[in-house]
Amino acid sequence: MRTTSLRDSFYTIIFEANTPAGKAFDVALFGTIGVSVIAIMLESVPSLAANDTAQNWFHGIELITTILFSIEYLLRLWCSPKPSHYARSFYGLIDLVSTLPFYLALLFPATGTLAIIRALRLLRIFRVLKLSRFLIEGNLLWQSLLRSSRKIGVFLFTVVLLCVVMGTIMYTIEGPENGFTSIPLSIYWAIVTLTTVGYGDIAPGTVLGQLIASAIMILGYAIIAVPTGIVTVDLAMNPTDGKPALKSCENCGHTSPSDYNYCPDCGTEFASNA
Repeated sequence: MRTTSLRDSFYTIIFEANTPAGKAFDVALFGTIGVSVIAIMLESVPSLAANDTAQNWFHGIELITTILFSIEYLLRLWCSPKPSHYARSFYGLIDLVSTLPFYLALLFPATGTLAIIRALRLLRIFRVLKLSRFLIEGNLLWQSLLRSSRKIGVFLFTVVLLCVVMGTIMYTIEGPENGFTSIPLSIYWAIVTLTTVGYGDIAPGTVLGQLIASAIMILGYAIIAVPTGIVTVDLAMNPTDGKPALKSCENCGHTSPSDYNYCPDCGTEFASNA
């Protein structure tokens, strides 16, 4: 009973932001994440990288924050109603991945900078500030993207095929004397031009090549709007009006109808004011 009570207490502190202890925990967590991310960024500054004192401070901060994050992750697994569901959830994967770079750096030093990924943990601020409705709207958009994935896939395949054809044509017209030294390089130019990026590192020198480039640029503006239109049509065909409101689980992030009392994915009880 004492173990269960202790686990429930830790769950309330770690997963719920409605209590003073839970709010204090989240504020401390965000502060620790912020300090860790800032230290990782400053460590890459050349002047600080050459300073042994600064490097010692950065390494100390990295060690302490990683230990704290590791303990927090283990506590989340321990007090979670269904640890395996939390471990496979979006937040669970981020919590795990944010601690791995430090341990990997012990074997592969070059992977140390990947610790910057722990900045993604700041997404928990949506829950703390009661902004979960934005996550729900994001989930609706994600579902729309999944439903439109085949159409978008066909569209992207068409764009890639178009870039290959245009790049090959430009290689034939312009040739190495104008910078189009190979078909792959010409395809790269076609992609840069079609997406209206236009680095300017390669440019056509013939009149015919310039005409084709102009056509590709104009075509690029039309192509950019296609994926947006596909997703917009899907959203219009699948309106949310009249459907039950949704809420997000604080444990695993699973979205459920608002009339559910428990998360169907991990079994966590929803807060009364969710």
